[in-house]
Amino acid sequence: MNLGIKLLVAEDDPNLGTILKAYLTQKGYTVAWAKDGDDALNLFDTEDVDACILDVMMPIKDGFTVAKEIRRIDKKVPIIFLTAKNLEEDKLKGFEVGADDYITKPFSMEELLARLNATMRRSFNEDRPDKNLFRIGGFTFDYSHQTLTIGDDVQRLTAKESDLLRIFAVNFNQLVDRNTTLQRIWKDDSYFAARSMDVYITKLRKYLKADPTVEIVNVHGVGFKLTHKE
Repeated sequence: MNLGIKLLVAEDDPNLGTILKAYLTQKGYTVAWAKDGDDALNLFDTEDVDACILDVMMPIKDGFTVAKEIRRIDKKVPIIFLTAKNLEEDKLKGFEVGADDYITKPFSMEELLARLNATMRRSFNEDRPDKNLFRIGGFTFDYSHQTLTIGDDVQRLTAKESDLLRIFAVNFNQLVDRNTTLQRIWKDDSYFAARSMDVYITKLRKYLKADPTVEIVNVHGVGFKLTHKE
């Protein structure tokens, strides 16, 4: 089931973190291990992550906070919480911030693997078969090759144009937070970074004019939304 899947595992306990990484790697997954909340968000920003396993109780930023920030960037990436808490309100909070599953410690590695595989199957069945290939109206956007194609017209994109369009495409028809996007791509949410992003969005809008049903909508003061009018 792993299909080359890369996992972000955020666990501050060095013993459990080591065991999780070794076990999941042995099962064929690629694992990026974060030891606190900030480290988790940095890895999510820099790695091409397919799913997240987040401990709730972590230093600097807890798992709920990390999940909220991840959900501002990517509404679909699967998130599984690990927690020592078995309180109903904590489980409800986990699902409210976007969890796909919730595992209470102590747990067996076999249980974690079974839940992870089930979550990934649901994700792959619901989502596109290639997470780097998108249909946007009449366009085909190939993130891996940085191309936007409509008919016989192929537009080559820069790395930043591709990164920006991928965030919009992953969150198609959903609001994408402006400041979170700036931090993800520009690593900065200053005035100058915001102006730079506006320039790139103007370029993307120019490319997308070839299909008048596709539009990047500005939600004033909040962010943007890539939409398609039927």
